Amino acid sequence: MKLDAITIEKNLLHLPDWDFYEDALHAEFEFDNFKDCFSAMSRIAFECEAQNHHPNWSNTYNILKISLSTHDAGGVTLKDFKLAEAIEAIVEVED
Repeated sequence: MKLDAITIEKNLLHLPDWDFYEDALHAEFEFDNFKDCFSAMSRIAFECEAQNHHPNWSNTYNILKISLSTHDAGGVTLKDFKLAEAIEAIVEVED
């Protein structure tokens, strides 16, 4: 079920790296180098498969940009927050 903007903003309070716009959650992560970024992307990919929920993302050298939305619902759902939380845990390990 698509969440309303108030619920999304409330849930974002514990995900400070993420923003909400264009009906999706967005984050950008910077790593020390390409290898570290790609390593995090690989671990994120396994988590996405486990959750059967996949991001729109792009990588340029050490920068990873991620957008999350649930296409079937036409916006952000709890699935997106669950994946964002898992991504946060993976990225924190990289620091």
